[in-house]
Amino acid sequence: MTNSKSSFKKLAFEAARAGDAKKADPVIVFDLAGKSPLADYAVLLGVESAPQLDAVEEEILVQLKHQGIYCLHKDGMRSKNWKVLDYGGVLVHIYDQKAAEFYAIEKVYSACKPIAWEEAPAVAAAPAPAPAPAPAPKKSPAKKAPAAKKPAVKKAKPAKKAVVKKAAPKKAAAKKAKPAKKAAPKKKPAKKVSKKK
Repeated sequence: MTNSKSSFKKLAFEAARAGDAKKADPVIVFDLAGKSPLADYAVLLGVESAPQLDAVEEEILVQLKHQGIYCLHKDGMRSKNWKVLDYGGVLVHIYDQKAAEFYAIEKVYSACKPIAWEEAPAVAAAPAPAPAPAPAPKKSPAKKAPAAKKPAVKKAKPAKKAVVKKAAPKKAAAKKAKPAKKAAPKKKPAKKVSKKK
């Protein structure tokens, strides 16, 4: 990797993306633009806990190592709330809220310009495809939607009726059986009376 400002900018963006992948918040990249003799860019990554601080640091080291970029110096390796990774033209600060307040990290870089590190093309590409499919669904759902709704309604209604019909005959059969038994004893005494005459 050459030591040019554009290569350091790419490196800063890679570090920011790696930190973002481990839920660092906020993620800020500052262009130091000749305001610091130490680096061209500073990456600030806020974390909520010591384990997250270690995870963010590890992710940055691994991701940049895969690209053949190695950290030149590490500071705060025993610290649980602030670490600095020095990549020559890029300083990466990983810190928790206590360190941010105590050292006023963002104020240190307040005179520097923050730059957007997130990929803008992905955001611009999303709205473009949305209008193209919109006209096509207007024509085809009008034809398909009624066909889809009618079978669903027909299937639902017979199922409900079948349950009601099965329950109703059982009740009717039980009621008919009881009156039939009561009618039989009434007929027997009538026969006995006719035999006596």
